[in-house]
Order: sequence, then structure tokens, then C-alpha cells
Amino acid sequence: MTFPENPPTPKQFWCELAWIGGEIKTKVLIEVAAGRISSVTCGVKPRPQDAEKLSGLTIPGLANVHSHAFHRALRGRTQVESGTFWTWRERMYAAAAHLDPDSYRELATAVFAEMALAGVTAVGEFHYLHHSPKGGLYQDPNAMGHALAQAAQAAGIRITLLDTCYLAGGFDTELNDVQRRFSDGDAARWADRVEALRKAYAGSDTVRVGAAVHSVRAVPVDQLPPVVAFAAENEMPLHVHLSEQRAENDACLARHHKTPTELLHTVGALGPRTTAVHATHLSQMDIDLLGTSATAVCMCPTTERDLADGIGPAHAAHLAGSPVNLGSDSHAVIDLFEEARAVELDERLRTERRGHWLAAELLQAATESGHASLGWPSAGRLEAGALADFTTIALDTVRLAGVQPAHAAESVIFSATAADVRHVVVAGRFTVRDHQHALVSDVPGRLAGSIGAIFK
Repeated sequence: MTFPENPPTPKQFWCELAWIGGEIKTKVLIEVAAGRISSVTCGVKPRPQDAEKLSGLTIPGLANVHSHAFHRALRGRTQVESGTFWTWRERMYAAAAHLDPDSYRELATAVFAEMALAGVTAVGEFHYLHHSPKGGLYQDPNAMGHALAQAAQAAGIRITLLDTCYLAGGFDTELNDVQRRFSDGDAARWADRVEALRKAYAGSDTVRVGAAVHSVRAVPVDQLPPVVAFAAENEMPLHVHLSEQRAENDACLARHHKTPTELLHTVGALGPRTTAVHATHLSQMDIDLLGTSATAVCMCPTTERDLADGIGPAHAAHLAGSPVNLGSDSHAVIDLFEEARAVELDERLRTERRGHWLAAELLQAATESGHASLGWPSAGRLEAGALADFTTIALDTVRLAGVQPAHAAESVIFSATAADVRHVVVAGRFTVRDHQHALVSDVPGRLAGSIGAIFK
């Protein structure tokens, strides 16, 4: 699977400023061949006549590590009254019940286009809407997964489809009527279906297939080892919701006398290919287990604050050895700059102290670390051999006007928004040019139409 054809794009890009190796460089010429960066040269002046000028700060493309595309339909609708994570979940289930492959493709295309406009070049889609609303199989059991892959292709971004094993409604709890469509019955049948999906995209340069455990409450302990083994045998990323709610920890301790992190450790689920999403309520032992195993941690601060989950120990996990990356999860907003600065600003609120994260560290979390978590190790850097995926942030907007080049990274991390993204290039082609999506017209209209169809 490749991206749709679009008009030929320049093979050279000349960046006013570029973030390379953790430093700001000026007048940078990026040459592209076959969708990869062939060379990067700093201090090139004047601009070569045939090179496309990228005005602003160019950084590697942003990686949105944790997404549930259909949650975008809930924006604003769950804010009209108070409630809990669990009442929010019931509204989410209601939205999910209306989606089929065609409507999901429409919604996801618009959502992924919104991500592209926000500078995202790769998304990790945590996918568990597998079957029909009644729980039956579509003629193609992977119809919903294909819809997501096609949506990302149409929107011009890469996707890691994190196909999620979801078998139970909770510890020793049956699935409810809505959850039945999430389940394959057991881990073996889940693996059989995912194997077909994996083979379908084995030669794709835009789609990766990864594995996910929804949570330790949704996959019984005897079903965890087959999922872990399948991911390991196929060298797939493995993601898992971890300790998002205190109630999950309490239930796991009551049932297994272990925290969710300890339970994952006992079945061999932790390691460099694994990403723990949220990781909000961790003990020091949990942090040490994640860090010493080099398990990544994906923070989703805008969702975690929207759902009143709490502030996760991102900095402690980082110091313990866990790579940290970012996701927009429920899409309360889609803005990776907001996610990045929230990791630092939330820590300031918790500790009443400033300066836990450098801007360069947060940019790395949003780019290189995120791509590694999604199975794109050659993305997330501006260097020869890397995928030609990059994002340019305008520095002449009302939020960033007056920025000094030497402080551009700090200004972007702590002041920029998704609206400041000027260009997005994926595989050497413009996905976004001058703030406009090059492949999807009228993104707001597409969002309104697809969301409205769900709630009509």
C-alpha cells in the first residue's frame, strides 16, 4: 500500500531553520530520493533555485503513538455534565455501536487528516472495533482494520495498526452487549485474524501491523502469554493500557495479588518492543520494572486530564530507563505540542518545581521516540537514510512572532499549537502545504459530516 498519487513534489527542500540532532541549524538543504532523505546540508546559501522553501522551524514529523479514531466523535459531547471515567466509557460505547467499515473509514479519514494538519506523520491506532455491532464477523474479519489503513492512506500519513486483544469485560466479568464486537473469543483466534492482517500489509511502506493488549482487566491472565508470544515471534510492537485508573489497580491486586505492571512482568510482556499507555498510577516497583526492561511509556496528558485520571510519573519513568512518547488518545484535542508541554507543566503542578524536561527531550518524545514505539525506527530524525517525513512550524504567527532562532525549540514546545503547522511532508511529498491539506478537501466539513452521521 502506498500513498495516493499527487502532483510531483520537489526533490530538494530548503529550511530556514531545522532541528537536527537536538540543535537548531540554519539554511538547511534536505535532499530526497525514493521517499527517504538522501542528504542534509547546513548553511546552504543562497537557496537553490529548484528547492522548495520551508519557512519556519522544520522538525521530524510528529508521531501520535496512541489514538482511538472514533473517540473524536465524542469531543464536546462528554463535557456537558460531570461524571467519571466509567460514565464517559458508556458514551464511548454508544458511539462505537453506530460504526461499520464504511462509516469508520469516513470518520477516520477526517480524523487522520486533522492529525496531518497538526503535524502528525505517523499514528498508532489502538484498534478494537473488530466485528459487527452485534458481534458477528464481517465477510472479511479484518474489514474494520482495512478501513483504518485505507483512511490513513487517504489522509497521507503512516499508520501502525495496533490490533487489540479484548476478551473480557473485567476481571472474571463477561463481555457486555457492546463489547462483544471487540472480541475474537480467545487469544488463538485473535492471533489467526491478526496474522491475516499482518500478511496483507507485509510489503506496505505506509502501514505496519502491531499487537495490543487492551488491559489486564480485558485479557485474562491465561490468555496473555499467547498474545505476548505472537508479538515477539513476529517482531511486532506490543502496546497495552496500563494503570490508567486506580480502580484497575485495586481490582488486579484483589484478583491476582499483583499490580498490573507486575502481572505483565510475570508473563514476559515488558521489554523494548512494548509500550505502556497512560501508566498513571504506578508504584516505585512498577516504575523500576518498566525502566529496567526499557518498556516505553506513552503519556496522553490531554485525555488524562479530561478524564480526571491523574498525573502520571513520566519523569520518574524516564529517569528509570523508559523511553517516553506521546499520544492524543481520545482526541479531546489533537495537538502534540500541547501533549508535549503538558508532560512538563503537569509535573510542575505536582511538584511545585520547574525544569524537569528540556524542550529537546520533549521534541524527541514527540518524534524519534514515538516512531520507534510504532515500529518506524528509520523515522523521527532529519538525517541521511531516514524516511523523508517532516513538519514545518510557522514562526510568524501571533503565538510565535518575535521568536529568536536560538530559542525556536523552546518557543515551539511551550507556545505553539497545531494551528501553527505550515507544511507536512511524508515520503518526500506534501501532505499539508501552507496550512491546507493537499489530499483531503474541507477537513472540517468531512469531520462534521461523519460525526453527524453517527448521532443522527
